[in-house]
Amino acid sequence: MKADRYSRQRILPEIGDTGQERLAGSHAVVVGCGALGSFQAQLLARAGVGRLTVIDRDFVERGNLQRQILFTDADAEAAMPKATAAERALAAINPDIEVRGIVDDLRAGTAEDLLAGADVLCDGTDNFETRYLINDWAVREGVAWVYGGVIGTGGLVMPIVPGETACLACVFETPPETGSLPTCETAGVLGAAVAAVAGVQTTETMKLLVGARDRLLDGLLRYDAWEAAFTQVRTGGPRAGCPACGQRDFAWLEGRLGSRAARLCGRNAIQILPRGEARPSLAAVAARIAGEWEVVVGDHMLRARRDGLTVNLFHDGRAIVDGTTDEAEARSILARVVGT
Repeated sequence: MKADRYSRQRILPEIGDTGQERLAGSHAVVVGCGALGSFQAQLLARAGVGRLTVIDRDFVERGNLQRQILFTDADAEAAMPKATAAERALAAINPDIEVRGIVDDLRAGTAEDLLAGADVLCDGTDNFETRYLINDWAVREGVAWVYGGVIGTGGLVMPIVPGETACLACVFETPPETGSLPTCETAGVLGAAVAAVAGVQTTETMKLLVGARDRLLDGLLRYDAWEAAFTQVRTGGPRAGCPACGQRDFAWLEGRLGSRAARLCGRNAIQILPRGEARPSLAAVAARIAGEWEVVVGDHMLRARRDGLTVNLFHDGRAIVDGTTDEAEARSILARVVGT
């Protein structure tokens, strides 16, 4: 007879048999499987969340391995999409749950399909534009989510329950100006701080899933690992003037706010989204540029290298251009590769 993998969790009065059953019947969506997302996804899989969806647009690099717990050196060597590597790792950790890794970018045009059916959303993103989009969808649909961010030796966590707590746009009324915030590339990030912040995020997620909303964090929690300090700021309920909560204006979700290009956190790289519905044939692109670029076509993307630049072109038309942080230059490089 198999031992119960959740026996130590079931005996917790905060979980119990009823809570474990609720976890098993739940669907959590982790948006972004980098530092925070990889920790959250693993903890939720081990806790027995019945359905786990992991969405990520990027692929594994060696610079990720210091803090992104699901991935191996072999994943980096193969430039494995993070969502694909995560699905494989999580299925091995807990084969009793349903795990789905989706290689895609969460944006206005994909949010409806990617987030449908979620009971809770877990923030593993690295930029506020995507977080405002998550917030719009969550407020519109009445789905709770847990915001989190980490940089340097500390980070932030805030559970958001639409209609009950302040939402992201209530607290951060306007997005930070592009380039105004430190990134893991400029400020670094402590892996242990990631683990601590993700642990708090996951605990808040589990409270939501087992129905313990009265035990949620009240507001925004700030943690500094190096100083061993926690600070809590109470944020109250929904703000009347909030565009999402108060006015039901979902500009990020509807695509009226947001860009079609983004610098990737911790990377000398720009992601560029496709325009229109046309999608490139990777085989055709590879055949056309083979004489000028070093080209490898895999199951998930085409990779073309030349003169210190790398263009990673996905089946859905997205591209990540490594070797520049200038959007105009990245678009020019991509045009030379795809021929537009």
